[in-house]
Amino acid sequence: MVADRLPAWRSVLAVVAHPDDESFGLGAILSAFAEQGAELAVLCLSQGEASTLQGVAGDLSEIRAQELAAAATELGVGTVELLSYPDGRLADTPADELADPVVDLAKRLGADGLLVFDPTGVTGHPDHRQATAAAQSAAARTGLQVLGWTLPAGVADSLNTEYHAEFSGHAAADIDLVVSVDRRRQCQAVRRHRSQALPTSVLWRRLEMLGPHEHLRWLPGTDANSPPHTPSAASAASTDEARNAS
Repeated sequence: MVADRLPAWRSVLAVVAHPDDESFGLGAILSAFAEQGAELAVLCLSQGEASTLQGVAGDLSEIRAQELAAAATELGVGTVELLSYPDGRLADTPADELADPVVDLAKRLGADGLLVFDPTGVTGHPDHRQATAAAQSAAARTGLQVLGWTLPAGVADSLNTEYHAEFSGHAAADIDLVVSVDRRRQCQAVRRHRSQALPTSVLWRRLEMLGPHEHLRWLPGTDANSPPHTPSAASAASTDEARNAS
């Protein structure tokens, strides 16, 4: 059965590859968690230095760090940690090594769960896949639940046709949650990334096609000796209570 509510996590840690992933990809979901009263944190593995400045003058790494901080404020994120693994080459660092700062921050925050991009990377960027692999490795060590943001297959296919892009999506049978979202905070956060959020970006078309809904999957950790991770009984119960009350 597809759930229509986010889990009742009190502390959420989003693990992303680049400044702007927290907004362009996960922004509406983070905002929805904030509306539920959750404390939010973002761990960004790279400074996005391999991108380009789109008409904004200055040092790219510094600008993107400032944009990330401003976007996080829009989303209600209280903690932001920006690391300096090489943008575009996260796969050069083993996922188990990238998982170390994820584990450390999750423990410091007392995180209840991790929010990431789907293991496909969603947009086709290999850094997205590696960031999620790091989070799954961290989950295997800590037992934390992991939610992966994804797209419906039809949306991904349409975007690929229109923009010659490389989005990956999932069939309805493989999606675990379809949640209603308010995109106002997400759009405000996206606009804080002035160096990256072009008016012609495929991002805006994606948001238009998704409308007021986001799609997620429960992801396993990477410990081959443990079964796929599923929501805990407590989280499942709280989700059912919320659904029954609506």
